[in-house]
Amino acid sequence: MAGGWTRDGAVQDQIDASIDDAVQQARNRIPVGESLTYCEKCDAPIPEGRRIAIPGVRLCVKCQEEHDKEKPIHSPINRRGSKDSQLR
Repeated sequence: MAGGWTRDGAVQDQIDASIDDAVQQARNRIPVGESLTYCEKCDAPIPEGRRIAIPGVRLCVKCQEEHDKEKPIHSPINRRGSKDSQLR
C-alpha cells in the first residue's frame, strides 16, 4: 500500500533497489585475477586452499584480518526495524 503521490509497490521497489546496490558493491569488492603465492604486505606464504577459495587473493589471513579491521563498516540502510522509519 502506497501513500501520498506514490504508486502501489513503490516502497518495495525502493527496498529492492537498495538491496541490488548493496549486492553490486559487495561484488565489486571481490578480488579478481590470479592469486599471489606470497602476501603482498608481509611476504608470508598464502596457503593453496586460500588461493583456490578466493581467486585474486593478495593478503594472508592475518594481514586480511588487520585490513578488515581498518575499514569502518558503514551501511546506508536504516536498521531500526520499522519500514516507516526508512521512508522519512
